[in-house]
Amino acid sequence: MNDPIVIVGAGLGGVRLAESVRGAGFEGGVILLGAEDHPPYDHPPLSKEVVTGQSERVDLKPAEFYAEKNIDLRTGSRVVAVDPDSHTVSVERDGERRDVAYGTLVLATGLAARRFPGVADEVTGVHVIRTIEDALAVRAAAGKASRAAVIGAGFIGCEVAASLRKLEVPVTLIEPAPTPLAAAVGETIGELITRLHREADVDVRTGVGVDRIVADDGAVTSVELADGSSVDADLVVVGIGGYPELDYLEGSGIEIAPRESGGGIACNSSGRTDIPDVYALGDCANWSDADGDRHRVEHWTHTVDQAALVAAEIVGHEITHQSVPYFWSDQYGLKIQMLGSPNPADDVHVVDDDGRKFLAYYSRDGILTGVVGAGRVGKLMKARQHLLTPTPISALLDG
Repeated sequence: MNDPIVIVGAGLGGVRLAESVRGAGFEGGVILLGAEDHPPYDHPPLSKEVVTGQSERVDLKPAEFYAEKNIDLRTGSRVVAVDPDSHTVSVERDGERRDVAYGTLVLATGLAARRFPGVADEVTGVHVIRTIEDALAVRAAAGKASRAAVIGAGFIGCEVAASLRKLEVPVTLIEPAPTPLAAAVGETIGELITRLHREADVDVRTGVGVDRIVADDGAVTSVELADGSSVDADLVVVGIGGYPELDYLEGSGIEIAPRESGGGIACNSSGRTDIPDVYALGDCANWSDADGDRHRVEHWTHTVDQAALVAAEIVGHEITHQSVPYFWSDQYGLKIQMLGSPNPADDVHVVDDDGRKFLAYYSRDGILTGVVGAGRVGKLMKARQHLLTPTPISALLDG
């Protein structure tokens, strides 16, 4: 195999891929290109520990790791084009543009935060959380805010609302779906999540969208909702998801998956794109499964698993690890966890609920599909074995 391996994106996926190929014995060059000036850092703590001030740095690895593993980390290096014919990527760094040759190319560029439409960049008080600068800006704004509005009650929005309440900022959480997290866990568990927020004195407004963010003299003052009501706010955090920012692939010939299947870079079940020697993983990648269906999944553990698979593919090793999809979120001192692949349309069986902590099984056609819990770490993890093979839900409910 020609070298070097060039990894575009110095986030979780890129770092894990670099670490994995070194762990598998690859001795060729490994170049890790990161667009930000920071060393690679972890993203889940941004909306929690960084916003609340518990952490200043969330580096994925200590500084000496890259030298010890002979990984050529190049921060402040934004890839602006890919040329598979010449096996090069074009990189802008310190105002200069140069080409970097690759033997194998791995694209792990993550997502860009989706902004609220119609809001000018110069309006102060309106924020997203995707980078460490974003999280620090929200923390600084929270120190002066009299009232906050969080638009979108997905995982980021719920975590930000919880973090702002920890900082004693009054919060209104706005979500067009019937409950927070409805798209991920369904309405039954969404209602239990709603309970957590309302117990923390969050004003939860569900079933209503946002028409407009209002600013006066360049600063946000309120949020106008679709039902005609208005929410006063001098701090607004927009948590309406992200999207793969793939302009740098224009003209490369690398296939982009259709929007209806999640968008992102189209790959097979081991991360290969339709272009030789080019792979993709993480939030920007849309992998096909054994049935040919496409999925783009924005979960931390999913990215870790994909990095291991791509590394094994590159170095020619077999991987036998049998993983169960897993996701977690920290809110109000509780760890909310999800195992498996539950669907909001699945049957939901709440088997434990003390008014705050809970555990629920999900089933489809009588077979267990997932487990979701809050504050029930041990019980939830014991259910993992039942997701490795088809398990009748009756076996768990009767037991």
